[in-house]
Amino acid sequence: MYLDVQGARTFCYTGGKPFDAAKPTIVFVHGVLNDHSVWILQTRYFAHHGWNVLAVDLPGHCKSGGEPPKSVEEAADFVIALLDAAKVEKAALVGHSFGALTVLEAAARAPQRVTHLALLGPAAPMKVSPALLENSQHAPLKAIAMVSVFSHSMLAPPPSSLGPGTWLYGGARALMKRVLASNPRINLFHRGFVACDSYGGGEAAIGKVRCPVLFLLGKGDAMAPPKAALPLQQNARDAKTVVVEGGHQMMSEAPDAVLFALRDFLKA
Repeated sequence: MYLDVQGARTFCYTGGKPFDAAKPTIVFVHGVLNDHSVWILQTRYFAHHGWNVLAVDLPGHCKSGGEPPKSVEEAADFVIALLDAAKVEKAALVGHSFGALTVLEAAARAPQRVTHLALLGPAAPMKVSPALLENSQHAPLKAIAMVSVFSHSMLAPPPSSLGPGTWLYGGARALMKRVLASNPRINLFHRGFVACDSYGGGEAAIGKVRCPVLFLLGKGDAMAPPKAALPLQQNARDAKTVVVEGGHQMMSEAPDAVLFALRDFLKA
């Protein structure tokens, strides 16, 4: 499904079901050098269980046009504009990594429009190592290999979760290479990492959130360790924390656990 958002053609995956603005809606926002496909299991489940699903490709990523956000604040404004374009008054927001910061900031800017807020792999602050910042700019393929290692706590998923022969590192690298190549004009990798590293508004933002919050953390997360979410957890008004067996890329390492945590949270 395509929507015109901030003057740009924007792709949203709807989980295989037609979009119906009358249904309750969940917006899924991906992290740096990812796209809507990281949410395939979760979005298809919700789309087939009574929800409207909008899993977006952020501006300038893959199927979406527009200027890639330079900051978390710009990305948050885009999410609010997406709700306007879809004619959705209120929605649940789910974000991963950079996407978690994005939906957090969006919920702080428009608290009356957010019914639930799920933050996967958040951190406050979300500092990026100098080596990753440097390599994302000047040696992106080397940085992709680094992130693939740091984002996973296992070589392959548990039996049958993604099918026999699945190689998590290889799949993650292929996705990041595809997203990087989707915009030859802008280095999406470096821009996204700079946006993460520069954002300092997390603690102030969580204090403005008025809806229930889910912190979904990976026990083996080396990119955003669970303790990095503490400043947000300590300032959240109505929060629940679930820790899954997996790393930063928990949607592929622990897909069922992530789905069940989201399902239970959104039923509450």
